[in-house]
Amino acid sequence: MVAALLVAASALAAAQTRIERSRLRTDRKYTGIARIRQYDIRSAQIPAAFDGFRMAFATDIHYRSRFDDRELQALGLALADLAPDALLLGGDYQEGCEFVRPLFETLALCAPPYGTFAVMGNNDYERCTQLITSTIDSLGMHLLDNDTRLIEKDGTHITIAGAHNTFGSVETTPSPTNALPDSDFVVLLTHTPDYAEDVDISHTDVALAGHLHGGQVTLFGLFAPILPSHHGQRFRTGLRRSSAGIPVIISNGLGTSRRKIRFCAPTEIIVVVLHHTN
Repeated sequence: MVAALLVAASALAAAQTRIERSRLRTDRKYTGIARIRQYDIRSAQIPAAFDGFRMAFATDIHYRSRFDDRELQALGLALADLAPDALLLGGDYQEGCEFVRPLFETLALCAPPYGTFAVMGNNDYERCTQLITSTIDSLGMHLLDNDTRLIEKDGTHITIAGAHNTFGSVETTPSPTNALPDSDFVVLLTHTPDYAEDVDISHTDVALAGHLHGGQVTLFGLFAPILPSHHGQRFRTGLRRSSAGIPVIISNGLGTSRRKIRFCAPTEIIVVVLHHTN
């Protein structure tokens, strides 16, 4: 009974979180990045000190796939122009171990004042796992493998949590958010959005995911013939909610897997802006 009440309270708080989506216009174009989407999140759980706090989310870079050297340079430039307070990374970073160091060195140039937080994708567990882990650590970034970190500002904080995805038929690893107080504002990073549906992610205010590439090839953005999700088209792209009512923002990502082609699944960076409400 107590557990059910806690889940209900968490879902209610998430439902009271308002999220507005817009397209962020920039002064220049970035090769390989079709768009930058902004999500403005308004919640009473966001501390006043974090009003206007900006986080950039990049995922599924797959360097070097279709996302090659020019695109990587453009990503570094875009992140520098966006100047986020924190950088969030969603996994599937590389298509070969020789690309790990140059990728993360470029990402490190962003140097966000409140840090860089990352989770691993299925590609990263298949190869180069230890190299990615050591590279992230050597550059002062934070790998969250079923772990949480506080971002502190003016005596208050928000929490960034990182899921460990199993990539089985159903995600099973318990969420690191379960041990958190419901009063915290919590952002959960998970490579696959299925995790937000398969696993109890209580105390999460918003989850960020990738993995599906927006379908990579779609029928004019309406349907993806091939989608690595056992929830069908439900979490293909954009803002969705889990069955518990928790908002999940799914990015199309930047690179490609298998075939170096995209059709009606534009590449993107996501910017999340927090707003304190009374």
